[in-house]
Amino acid sequence: MKVLRTPDKYFANIKGYPFDPIYTDIFADDGTEIRIHHIDEGPSDGPILLAMHGQPVWSYLYSKMIPILNDSGIRVIAPDLVGYGKSDKPASRNNYSYQNQVDWMNQWLIKNDLNDLIFFGQDWGGLIGLRMIVDNPERFIKISVGNTGLPYMPNTSSDVIKQVKKFRKSKKKLTPLSMQKEVMKMDSIKEHPALKFMYWQKFCWDTYNLPIGLLNAAMMENKPRHEIRNHYILHNLGLSKISPYISHLMKAYDAPFPSPKYKMACRAMPSHVPIIPDKSLNAQKNAREFFLNSNKPFLSVFAGNDPVTNAMEKDVLQMVPNAIRAPNIGGGHFFQWTKPKKLSKVLIDFIYNR
Repeated sequence: MKVLRTPDKYFANIKGYPFDPIYTDIFADDGTEIRIHHIDEGPSDGPILLAMHGQPVWSYLYSKMIPILNDSGIRVIAPDLVGYGKSDKPASRNNYSYQNQVDWMNQWLIKNDLNDLIFFGQDWGGLIGLRMIVDNPERFIKISVGNTGLPYMPNTSSDVIKQVKKFRKSKKKLTPLSMQKEVMKMDSIKEHPALKFMYWQKFCWDTYNLPIGLLNAAMMENKPRHEIRNHYILHNLGLSKISPYISHLMKAYDAPFPSPKYKMACRAMPSHVPIIPDKSLNAQKNAREFFLNSNKPFLSVFAGNDPVTNAMEKDVLQMVPNAIRAPNIGGGHFFQWTKPKKLSKVLIDFIYNR
């Protein structure tokens, strides 16, 4: 396995991320060493929140929340998934799978001997983290999730599966705006959600030089359509660094990826979301049965205005009968950034009072 490591210099001038790096070495199945990065901030004797990010972001996503949580006496541990942030980045598409990400993060968890954890996961952080909890239940005391879940659709029709596979192999060209137009319809009851999510899957995989900073800015900064379009043109010309539309947030999310070859995780992982039946089907079924019978305190806190995950909230509440449902707080898909005070307050209340 070939593994890439982003040089530290690319993280030197990131605004609002003053945290000391901590590194843990784990091993892939073929014996390749992989370095995983995490931060550990707050009082050593405080309750521990394990905060996990998704795609295409990294632990920077929690940088607004960490001071708020620390001021409440909470210790925050936030890792970068393999392929993201300051963690190592396997270079091949074949290196990435749902199971590999779970296995790698399980190793990281055990090697750091983390216990008495309160979990919070969003996006892929939830998909991976919930499976980690199933594999290591004794290490977790409370669980919370938002804008995520454990997708399980064993009864998806063969027609939908064929449509998804055909579309992903097609030569149709997508732009950020044409992809976004379809993904925003994902919570419509008119079509199977896989028929909309496939636009995100195809765009990520087909776009060799994925505009990661721009994609995140579009979701977190509500950039106007003309700015998205114009920056994307400059990005494709290799001129993104001189774009008049670039922001500190865009720089932070581009930092882990000094060239397209570092972006394989961001391109590959959407295709492993099990929105149609795949190799993860049995593992998802077993995990859902675990939560169906678990008595661990569980909090569901969703934005409520994220088309990608709106339907997941109902599924999570059905999967976890003892779950507490927090009111929707808004903020879209990455509400850790857009609603840091509201989300922190909900988590603080869950940690201390539930």
